[in-house]
Amino acid sequence: MTAESLTEPAVRLALVAAGVFFLSGLLTGVWKYGHIATSTRAAAPAYVDIAHRASLMYSFAALLLAVFASLSAWSNAVDLWSVALPLLFFAVAIVGYVVHGLLRDTDNQFRRPQTIGPLALPRHGLLLLMVALTVAEIGGFVVLFAGVLRRLELL
Repeated sequence: MTAESLTEPAVRLALVAAGVFFLSGLLTGVWKYGHIATSTRAAAPAYVDIAHRASLMYSFAALLLAVFASLSAWSNAVDLWSVALPLLFFAVAIVGYVVHGLLRDTDNQFRRPQTIGPLALPRHGLLLLMVALTVAEIGGFVVLFAGVLRRLELL
């Protein structure tokens, strides 16, 4: 990544998201430790642990998106969409994990009936979200990866 790539919107967005996700991972780590320290089982609720680990993993995934966007042969607009869509779903996932961790309403969000606290989700709501997430995350990265392969003259 070069200094001039820091002016590209996709790179800037990915770097800011990496910072936000990493900070989220650090803060949820404190939250997780608080549960471990006070629990008779020395364990945190499932979604507190998941929020912590996912935040850390997504922070590094955001860095990878930043690097690929900085090397991509595509336009700024294509790179921005290819970065923004996966980041949106990373953020939605983290928020969902934090909400489940706060509510302690499940240890498996896919178990039926699917709820968020007292609210029942539509029967196929989570399935539709997972399909959209899959298309956005994989699709966004494939576009960026193709842009890097193009820049390397391998595509």
